[in-house]
Amino acid sequence: MQFKNTFGENIFKNKYALFPGQTWEEKAHDIVEDVTSLALHKDEQDSLYHAICKMQFLPGGRYIYYAGRQARFWNNCYLLKGEEDTREEWGELLNRSTKCLMTGGGIGIDYSVFRAKGAPLRRTGGEASGPIPLMYAVNEIGRTVKQGGSRRSAIYGSLNWQHGDAAALLQAKDWHSIEVVPGATLADAKRLNFDFPAPLDMTNISLNYDDAFLEEVRQRGSSSVEVFIRNIRQAMETGEPGFSFNFGDKQDETLRNACTEVTSADDSDVCNLGSVNMAACDSLEQFKRVVDVASKFLVCGTIGAQLPYEKVYAVREKNRRLGLGLMGVHEWLLQRGYRYECVDELKQWLEVYRTVSEDAANSLCDSLGISRPIAYRAIAPTGTIGILAGTSTGLEPIFETAYQRRYLKSNGWHYEYVIDNTARMMVDQYGLDPESIETASDLAKDIERRIKFQADVQDYVDMSISSTINIPSWGSDNNNESLVESYATIVAKYAPRLRGLTFYPDGSRGGQPLTKVGYKEALQMEGVVYAETDSCIGGVCGI
Repeated sequence: MQFKNTFGENIFKNKYALFPGQTWEEKAHDIVEDVTSLALHKDEQDSLYHAICKMQFLPGGRYIYYAGRQARFWNNCYLLKGEEDTREEWGELLNRSTKCLMTGGGIGIDYSVFRAKGAPLRRTGGEASGPIPLMYAVNEIGRTVKQGGSRRSAIYGSLNWQHGDAAALLQAKDWHSIEVVPGATLADAKRLNFDFPAPLDMTNISLNYDDAFLEEVRQRGSSSVEVFIRNIRQAMETGEPGFSFNFGDKQDETLRNACTEVTSADDSDVCNLGSVNMAACDSLEQFKRVVDVASKFLVCGTIGAQLPYEKVYAVREKNRRLGLGLMGVHEWLLQRGYRYECVDELKQWLEVYRTVSEDAANSLCDSLGISRPIAYRAIAPTGTIGILAGTSTGLEPIFETAYQRRYLKSNGWHYEYVIDNTARMMVDQYGLDPESIETASDLAKDIERRIKFQADVQDYVDMSISSTINIPSWGSDNNNESLVESYATIVAKYAPRLRGLTFYPDGSRGGQPLTKVGYKEALQMEGVVYAETDSCIGGVCGI
C-alpha cells in the first residue's frame, strides 16, 4: 500500500513504525493480531486486516503506536471527575491524573464538585481556594509528564455554568490581558515561544450547560444569560472556554475526554477509539461491512487493553464504551458533488453507521458472554490518522487546500508543507481551481451552516462529536463585538441537538498546528521536513 502523500508517510515512519522500514501492511497485521486474536474468527480478522490496509478503518492512534510492543495501552484518553469536595480528593485526583498521563493517554476532568473560591472551610477555618488552582496543578503535571519525552499531554477541564468560579474560568486563558514584562503579554510570549508557560496552556476548558440553562434561555432568551454571553464573547475572541451540552437523560454525562467526543457520568471511564473512512468505501454495502468489523475490533479492545489503575478496569467492564467514529466525510461529499450539508444520501449512510455499529458490537459481546456497551459512537477529530489515510479529518471540512503543519518530535518542533489530499484529487483528477474548493475558511463566514451540519450528524451519534468551528480573527468583519448576540442566538438554537461546541478564531493561539499557505507555494515545498529555529513565530518560519 502506498501512502497518498509524503506527509502521511513521514508521520507513519516517525511516529508509529515499530522499526525502520516497517510497512503499513506489517503494522496492520500487528494491530489485528494483538487486539483480536482471541476473540474474532479468521474470516473476520481477514476482513479487518483488509480494511486497515486499505485505510477504510483506522484504529485510534494508541492502537497503532502500541501494535507489536509489549505494553498494550491502546486507549487514547481517560475521563475523570472530582467526586467529593475534600482535600483528600484533591490528592487522589492528582494521583489518578498522573497515572493516566504516564500511559500516553490524555485526561478530561469535571471539577464542578469542588466549592468555589472564598467558601468557608468549617473544619480548619479560612476560605477555599476554589477548583481553578487544582486545574493549574493538573496542567503542570501535564507539562512534565510526556510519554517517551515527546508526546504532549492532552488535558481537558470543565465547570458547571452556575458554579461560583465559572466567571473566573472564562478569563483564565485570556493571555492577552496578562503582562509578563511592560509592553508584552503572555500571548506575545507564546507566539515567540510556544513552550513558554502560561495558565492552563496544556488544558482545553469548557463550561457545562444543563437543563437549567435551557430553561433560562426559554424564559429570558439567550442574550439575557450573562455567563453564556460572556462565554460566547470569550470563545469568539480567544477560542476558550468551549461549550459542553448535557441535557435530558444525558444531563449527568459531564465528563469528556481530552478532545471531548467521549462522554460519561462515571469517574475513571475510558475512551476506545477507531474511525471508518467514508471516502475509502466505494458503496454502501462495503461501508456496512467495514462498520461491522470495526465495531467488533473495538469490543476486542475492551478485553485486552492495559489500564492505569484498578478502578478503570471496573468502570470499563460496567460501561464498555465504544467510540466508533467517521472521517473522510467532507471528501465523501465532494466526491459526489455535494456542498458541506447533511444531504439525504449521507443520512442513509449515517443510519447504517448507527444500526450496524450497535448490532455488530452486541452480537460479539453476546457470543463472548460479556456485557454489552452502553454507548457505541463518538466522532473524534482524527487529525493524525486522517493524515495517514490522506483524507479529510473527522467531521471537519477541508481546513485549507494547502497548509503548513507543525508537530513535536523528540528533538524539537518541526513542520512540513502539506497539500490537502482531497484538494489535490479535485485539482488533478477533476481540473478544479484550488480557489473554488470549499474550505473551513469559507464556512467561517457561514457559521450557522457549519453548526447545523454538526447538529444533523449528532442525531446519529450517541456520545459526542469533536469538531472545531474555525472563525476569522477577533475584530474582523465576520467576528467582532457587534456579532456576539447573533452568535449566541445561533448556538442556543442548536444547543439541544449538540453535545459540545468549540470555536477557534484564526491566530488566537501562538504555535497553532495548521497555518494557511498558498497552493502553489506548498506544491514547491512539500515532501521536506523542516526544523524550526528560534526565529520561528506562531508556527510560520523562514527556510
